[in-house]
Amino acid sequence: MSDLKMLVKTHGAGVFLELRKRLQSGLLIVGKDVAKSPADVVVTGGDCSLHILTPRGELSLKLPAGVTFEQGSCLPTPAGESCGDELHFRLRISVTRSADEDASNSVLETLRAKETYCFYCQSCMSRLLEDRVFKRVLPLPNGNWNAIVDDWCCHPDPFARKLLPRVEDCLLGDTFLLLARDSSCEQTLTEEVSPVASEDAQDSKKTCRRLKLVSCRSCSSVLGEAVAPKTLKLYITQVVVEPAVGDREPEASLNRSLFLERTVAARLLSISNSMSTFHFSVQTPDGKAFLLLWLLNSDSITASVPERCVGVESSISSLALHSPSPRAARALKLLYTVCSDTSAQQREIVSSWEVNAIGHPVVLPLTVCEELLQVIDDSNSSLAASMRCMRSYKVAYLSL
Repeated sequence: MSDLKMLVKTHGAGVFLELRKRLQSGLLIVGKDVAKSPADVVVTGGDCSLHILTPRGELSLKLPAGVTFEQGSCLPTPAGESCGDELHFRLRISVTRSADEDASNSVLETLRAKETYCFYCQSCMSRLLEDRVFKRVLPLPNGNWNAIVDDWCCHPDPFARKLLPRVEDCLLGDTFLLLARDSSCEQTLTEEVSPVASEDAQDSKKTCRRLKLVSCRSCSSVLGEAVAPKTLKLYITQVVVEPAVGDREPEASLNRSLFLERTVAARLLSISNSMSTFHFSVQTPDGKAFLLLWLLNSDSITASVPERCVGVESSISSLALHSPSPRAARALKLLYTVCSDTSAQQREIVSSWEVNAIGHPVVLPLTVCEELLQVIDDSNSSLAASMRCMRSYKVAYLSL
């Protein structure tokens, strides 16, 4: 499956499928290297599966439970400017709601008071915090409350001390947890001071500040920050939190890129649902925008199979595009642009977002922002050529 992933990244899609559960319809794209004309493509359905017969052979895509192809509904549709390279088909599906469809594995939504948890480094799965029981699990004011206080208060932040956790508290931010530090942390964590330059060095309230980065003692991966002498800020992209059950060993960690992809996708979906926002600004801790994301929909089911693999493997499970996992997965469809892009068109987009204060802030360490961009770029490169851009943005999918 890792070979398939690499081929998807480097060669795009020979067959691309996007199903929309809400619309109960789908788009199938077949490259002309796989089939020359619509008559060469025959689509049939099976038990939660889609069978695509081409001159290369039959490709069977496993669909999620409750999703069924409507026989005879697959019809050719114009491919527009891509007609020289791709065949496009529209199809219909029927959808039965799954009981666990809305279940979330996001740590921010599963943490409960009076339960016992262990915290692990996602990179090496070393145990960081053992048998933590929280009397209170409380959400922090969301989004850019900190920046608003910084901009509008003429005195030092009056809420700085009030929004720190007590000994048995766990405070939840959009992308992080605030926990009280205890003596066991000395054995598992290290601290390193890192300077962070402000965007506006002339602003006396936003002078250069220094972050105390917290890292795993075993593998040196950055986990978060020490925001106060006795307070840890751990990013949800860097830690795995599991219920403490006897002497049970933690489950093997997911592939790093897949863990990051699913964690970020789950948070974007949760924030979008709770705040009815669809624009996100991925930022570094110093408030500098790194990546702009525009969430289009969350009901897609996607599969992308590179041209070389069509007819090679008899069955490839419905993938969240570039994911190595064989399980069917929903995906978020995103438009994105990179803030460092110097082209005039991209600079205009970034400036428009900044001037109009568009984009709910999603704060992540710089290295994680770079990892996320790589995941998103990999997704974009795996798409059929006609799907990679929309207006002035690039298109990507993140698996849930």
